[in-house]
Amino acid sequence: MVESRCGICCSKLNCKELFGFDCKGCVNESNAPWGDCEIKICCEGKNLSHCGECTDFPCEALKRFSYDAEHGDNGERILQCKKWINN
Repeated sequence: MVESRCGICCSKLNCKELFGFDCKGCVNESNAPWGDCEIKICCEGKNLSHCGECTDFPCEALKRFSYDAEHGDNGERILQCKKWINN
């Protein structure tokens, strides 16, 4: 089940405990508590469920986000998007 545009598996996170708010994943949020996300805006602008559906996958923005020192996951979200493509 696609939970985010970028490949984060939101159901595996405890956002309430980690960040102080309850999140159902950006696919299910119109006004995300964390503010604007360039990945979410891009996917929705292209009418895509997630980044894996894009012809530019993985783009530089997704790579930056995935390998960010503070918020990255060392490429896990890119792999998750690939899994969503194959399901």
